[in-house]
Parts: sequence; C-alpha cells; structure tokens
Amino acid sequence: MLNDHEAECELWGKQVLVAEASALELASKRIGSSFSGAVSTILASKGKVIVTGLGKSGHVGRKVAATLSSTGTSSMFLHPSEALHGDFGAIQSGDCLIAIAYGGETHEVLEVARFARRVGVPIIALTGRGDSSLGTLAHHLLDASVVKEADPLNLAPTSSSTVAMALGDALAVALMRARGFTPQDFASLHPGGSLGRRLSLVRDHMFSGASLPKVGIHADFHRVLECVTQDNVGIVAVVDDQDYLIGAISDGDLRRALLRLDASALLCNAGQLMSPKPKTIGDKSLAIDAVAMMNQYSISRLFVLSEDQPGRLSGLVRLQDLLAAKIL
Repeated sequence: MLNDHEAECELWGKQVLVAEASALELASKRIGSSFSGAVSTILASKGKVIVTGLGKSGHVGRKVAATLSSTGTSSMFLHPSEALHGDFGAIQSGDCLIAIAYGGETHEVLEVARFARRVGVPIIALTGRGDSSLGTLAHHLLDASVVKEADPLNLAPTSSSTVAMALGDALAVALMRARGFTPQDFASLHPGGSLGRRLSLVRDHMFSGASLPKVGIHADFHRVLECVTQDNVGIVAVVDDQDYLIGAISDGDLRRALLRLDASALLCNAGQLMSPKPKTIGDKSLAIDAVAMMNQYSISRLFVLSEDQPGRLSGLVRLQDLLAAKIL
C-alpha cells in the first residue's frame, strides 16, 4: 500500500506527463506550411545550421544542434552572449539560423537574429509568441506555444521546453527523410558508440586481401588443408580465375571426406571436396544482419560477396570477431 505522500508524488508525476503530452499533441496539429518551408530552406542551404537560444532555450538549442548534426545536417550551437562578443563570425552566407526564445523578446537572441538578417541568412524562429520581435524577424515561424506549463506555478519552462525540443526533433527527422538518410549514413557519423557498432558494415570486420583463405578449383588436398588451418579460420573459399565464389571447404568437410574415402581423399582436389553454394552476405550489409544470419543457420562464418560485382568474393566474416567487436 502506498502512503499518502507516495500516492501524491505519483499523481504529480502523472500530471506533468499528461500536461506535456497534451502540449505535444496540440503542437503536432499546428505543423503546416511554415514547417515545410523551414525544411525546404535548410535543404536548399549551402552552409550549416546555426542554433541559438539562452537559458533553458539554450539547453534545448544544444540538443537540437546535436540531433541535426548526428542525422546528416551540419549544425552548431552558438551562444547568443558569446556571439555579441566576437562570435558573429560563425554565421556565414549560405547558413540558416534557428533561433529559440519562448517569449520572443530575449535581447541576445534578437541581436543574433538581426545580424543574420543583415547578412542574408534565413531565420527559423521557434517561439511561443508569433507576434513577438523574434516572430517578426523570422522567415519561418514554428509555433511552440503551450496553454500552460506543467509546473503548478505555470512559470518553469516545462511543457514549452518539451515542445521546442520536439519541434527540433521533427525538423531533424523530416530532413533525414528528405535526404534519404540511411543506417549506413548514421553509422558513419556514430563510429564510437554502441549504435555505431550495431550499424557498422560487414566489410569493416571481414578478412580480406592476403589474409583471406581461398583456393582454385584444382588445388590439391595438401593446399586445401593448409588454407583451412590458416590463422585458425577453419574454412577456405573455392574461386574461379576471376575470384568468383563457386564453393567452400570447411574443416568439417575435410574430416567427412577422410571418413568416407579413407586415404583416397588425399587424392581429391578442391572441386571434389567443396560444398557448393555456401551461405554468403553482401559487403555493404550491416554487421548485425551477419550475426542474425549466422544464428539462423547455426554457423560461425560467412563469405562476403561484393555488391558492386555480384558473386565476386570480397572477404570472410566470423561470428567470434563480431562478438569481440561488441556488435551485440
């Protein structure tokens, strides 16, 4: 049983989430031509997106800039006070400005917007007051107004900061979709974290070049055995003269050949020992898909084929290497 204080705390928490969810729902209904105009303006720009805001709006602005940058839109946060003391040089012709100020009258943010106007940089205003000075300066106005804040005094930026941040997310995602931003693009911008590892490509983890075990179809048993045991890989590709994959020979294939044929297996060539049509994956596939495929077929290795030259061998990827790279 909850005591009265615990029950009251739960109620307060729920009320905040309900209030902010309601504010977001109303904001979604106000998305219109000004939003699409803002997206089009950013897409057409040759430079970067500058995001500015002060106080809580500044914290929101930093998050908006970070989200834009991580999803393929070059962006930076410009502190408006720093801009007034020498950092206006960050704003260049070809850029766009996203200015965030709920009341639309923050002096420092207005000065940044006025400078942007003077140098011909389009302004996207994120404000709760469309008739404010910032709203008047803007080329595109994103309505971030709320009926009331979620705090009981209706003073702390709660619902309004949530709506502003969500509108920034909406811009970033719309730009992603308009650009056809892919998981591979995302991975290239996130190489260090868990997301980057999960979205890395098969070709980033495969054996290739001189370390790739492969033989021609006429290679003798001794040569096949030598390649299978090379670097404890446990498998060798059988390729034609152009490096197109035609089969594979695993250490298990060799053991089964010896059990079946006894000493005569030693006289067999690669073409007689191989298993045709081994499991393969494309070199531009996600590494996480290679793990799923190996789990599906209960295997620990996959040959990698070139997607630019279908059928041509590019490499070999092993489950143990993907696990060591913390793909999962």
